Amino acid sequence: MGPYKKHWFALVAVCIVMFSLLGYFGADVYRNAPPIPAQVATQDGRTLFTKDQILDGQTAWQSVGGMQLGSIWGHGAYQAPDWTADWLHRELTAWLDDAAKADHGKPYAELDPGRQGGLLAALKAEYRGNQVDADGRLVVSDRRARAIAQTARYYDQLFSDAPDFQKSREHFAMKENTLPSAERRERMTEFFFWTAWAASTNRPGGKVTYTNNWPHEPLIDNVPSSENVVWSIASVVILLAGVGFLVWCWSFLRKHDHEEVAAPVRDPLTTFGLTPSQRALGKYLFLVVALFVFQVFIGGFTAHYTLEGQQFYGIDVSQHFPYSLTRTWHIQAALFWIATGFLAVGLFLAPVINGGKDPKFQKLGVDVLFWALVFVCVGSFIGNYLAIRQVMPPELSFWLGHQGYEFVDLGRVWQILKWVGILLWLVLMLRGVLPALLKRTPGQDKNLLALLTASVGAIGLFYGAGLFYGERTNLSIMEYWRWWVVHLWVEGFFEVFATTALAFVFSSMGLVSRSMATGASLASASLFMLGGIPGTFHHLYFAGTTTPVMAVGAAFSALEVVPLIVLGHEAWENWRLKQRAPWMNALMWPLACFVAVAFWNMLGAGVFGFMINPPISLYYVQGLNTTPVHAHAALFGVYGFLALGFTLMVLRYLRPQLVFNDGLMKVGFWGLNLGLVLMIALSLLPIGFIQFHASVTEGLWHARSEAFMQQPLLQMLRWIRTFGDVVFIIGAVALSWQVVIGLANRPAAAQRVESASGARTV
Repeated sequence: MGPYKKHWFALVAVCIVMFSLLGYFGADVYRNAPPIPAQVATQDGRTLFTKDQILDGQTAWQSVGGMQLGSIWGHGAYQAPDWTADWLHRELTAWLDDAAKADHGKPYAELDPGRQGGLLAALKAEYRGNQVDADGRLVVSDRRARAIAQTARYYDQLFSDAPDFQKSREHFAMKENTLPSAERRERMTEFFFWTAWAASTNRPGGKVTYTNNWPHEPLIDNVPSSENVVWSIASVVILLAGVGFLVWCWSFLRKHDHEEVAAPVRDPLTTFGLTPSQRALGKYLFLVVALFVFQVFIGGFTAHYTLEGQQFYGIDVSQHFPYSLTRTWHIQAALFWIATGFLAVGLFLAPVINGGKDPKFQKLGVDVLFWALVFVCVGSFIGNYLAIRQVMPPELSFWLGHQGYEFVDLGRVWQILKWVGILLWLVLMLRGVLPALLKRTPGQDKNLLALLTASVGAIGLFYGAGLFYGERTNLSIMEYWRWWVVHLWVEGFFEVFATTALAFVFSSMGLVSRSMATGASLASASLFMLGGIPGTFHHLYFAGTTTPVMAVGAAFSALEVVPLIVLGHEAWENWRLKQRAPWMNALMWPLACFVAVAFWNMLGAGVFGFMINPPISLYYVQGLNTTPVHAHAALFGVYGFLALGFTLMVLRYLRPQLVFNDGLMKVGFWGLNLGLVLMIALSLLPIGFIQFHASVTEGLWHARSEAFMQQPLLQMLRWIRTFGDVVFIIGAVALSWQVVIGLANRPAAAQRVESASGARTV
């Protein structure tokens, strides 16, 4: 460890303490998840449905796309309603009308305020009260049973092909006969009821519901809790304190007179021949851009469904490729191509670390991994299609078709195979890294290599957290493990890997000192883990968790923003590297992508992330278009540009004679950035703010309702998004075409030689 003993101690201590918090309060999620009643029955003993039927409804919901068709507890897609908020409001209004007609002979809306107030008090008493008895049986009044049945009939018709609801299905971007089986539709309504029951029922002995009073529903006083307000204020204070301490540490602890190494005459990474495994990486780069272009086009196709819910410019395509399917493919394709870009740069670096040599059978492993990735990608896409078309047998849907959970939509078998592929990548990486790490070389600093190895191991192992829930797992427990993958695996360990990989590349090029790269990487890793690990809980404020989970999530996720404050300086440091040596001009465009990463990390992850991060903010905006603002800017802006930068960098070394076409690259780079800005500024953000106002004043049900979402202003804003989408698509095609023509420019021989100028030729 040498001079970095304190850095390592800090990193290890942070990981131990933060994972302890994540595990301790994870146990709290298990203990206090909203119960699923053994039976839901009326006061006269008539059973309405059972726990098993509610769970059958959960699997039915998963099979139609789950979170890709509307949302549950605010997590999912944004065109159809949030089924929890929508069911709750419909059931409440049905109860009020039933009571008003029985007691006063008029609909509720026609009563005077005094009589309305009396009914509202009775409504709140019945719905906020916890009627689960010692045997786990939920007893409801006959009036509530009638309200449940009335609401269920609406959903049964909506998810069928009933002609009276065709226009609503079109507005919600649902295909006709979304769930053909009447029995399974009935089960699904029972699952929807349970999610609304958890959102309206106080915890035993408490004053807030199982979902911390979410969603906002004034009819039963579902409003932000006092703890919500307190921890929202605390998160802002913690953010300010974190920024202040960072500035002080940056000023007083950072070495301002850091060693400025002399840049080498030629790129050190060109001083050895490409190994067989490195030459085999060209197909990985092609897969990256092929999936990237597919993802971009299917994303534009999906966005159009928000305008014509069942058609694409007048052509009815929803029966074969509905919104829930194309949105699934859009997200899954993004995860596949971004992950492939990261895997490719790792496999390229492994021989570099190993002294320019391949371990035995390394190329075979690289080839097997590639075709395994293709197999999993194609197989999971076909499974998604068959599940959402309701062709696949219901008992196979979760395993081979669609899990129903956003970002981990692929069937469980494909998820397992994907993890096997990641583990194979881990083995291939360790075969190249461990010999160099374990080799005794006096005076050689291996701390950066050790950190890179640790991040590689974490990427390989932690994807397995997504296997800790099953098809019938309680939704709260599932959300806990799902966010281990979506937040911790992606935003945590991939962030550390990317930072360390870049530091390793730049130090290996001789552009920055190894000591500076090592110290910066270890410090960055500690900062990422400090906020990132327990910050996972900020996704779970309203997912059936308790106040301590909200407190930990709010406090530590505020710290996630802190390291993003200095990314402007990091971007400048990276960009100035191109001036260090003439041969760095060949890497100008990969560097430009890394600068874009820093910008979008600050804006997308920092500003837009914190915009929805405090509990009081997320209470009103969860499930609105403010979330995809953060998602697009952070997922593509950060990890997308990282993967593209890695792709261009690896391409530059695989094809050393390649000269990037400045015209193509300018169109590609600026098209992607400008398109993303237009997409957010002209459409997603304005729609999100308008919905936010509606959510605050009326409730989430209103902000996601058919009448609200179809108003002319929002329709116009969705049409305007087309401009940003087109600019983005042009940029994606231009950059991808540069990669394709670069790969097509194959070397004339397998042996690399050096030209007189120091530039590598093949």
